[in-house]
Amino acid sequence: MIYNKKKEDSENIVIGIRPVIEAIKADKEIDRVFIQNGLRSELFRELMTLLKSLNIPYKYVPVVKLNKITRKNHQGIIAYVSPVDFSSIEELIPSIYERGEEPFILILDKITDVRNFGAILRTAESAGINGVLIPAQGAALLNSGTIKSSAGAIFNVTICRTDNLKLTIDFLKNSGLKIASATEKGAELYYKSDLTGPIAIIMGSEDSGVSQEYLKRSDEKLMIPMVGKTESLNVSVAAGIILFEAVRQRS
Repeated sequence: MIYNKKKEDSENIVIGIRPVIEAIKADKEIDRVFIQNGLRSELFRELMTLLKSLNIPYKYVPVVKLNKITRKNHQGIIAYVSPVDFSSIEELIPSIYERGEEPFILILDKITDVRNFGAILRTAESAGINGVLIPAQGAALLNSGTIKSSAGAIFNVTICRTDNLKLTIDFLKNSGLKIASATEKGAELYYKSDLTGPIAIIMGSEDSGVSQEYLKRSDEKLMIPMVGKTESLNVSVAAGIILFEAVRQRS
């Protein structure tokens, strides 16, 4: 049973325990699943086994949140079907090297607003990013809002998802990529940093920035100078500034 809100005609939502199980078994790319707090049943246990075995992101939420998404009988389960297929970063990096190219990766840490996410995807695609890496938990939904704000660029950029961003960053470092984080904490002016060669650039949320555990793994810490009274930029704007400085240097 697939329910499409009229105002969300590009967004696929699967509701009900059995329909979600069947969607997963049919190899639908599931972005994430919302689960009503306190749900219990044999069928629910079957769903949870699938979610855990396939590393599909899920989140327990109050029933009021589910009721805001749909008024139909959701049985405590709503799944969002991704409009794109996720790629494996572990397969992507070797393929880039095999083409004789230097990996140019963007990592998004805690970017949860779909409009910012979409705008960043649009910029990343325009900058020639090889892939955008997001965490399975704590990332914006890939839905009609993301598609609209990306101006369709979401379909032209490779998106990779990881269950453990810390370990994936370690994998990137071990694969020869420099890690550069956008931050004001002890950072160097972004245009004075070397953004050439194999590199992964991390952008964090506007409220908390890049996580400390990722900053510790960073080879470069990039700061955008602020000369006005405004303390920070919108993250999509900041991403554009840094990515296209990298494009300038790499050209």
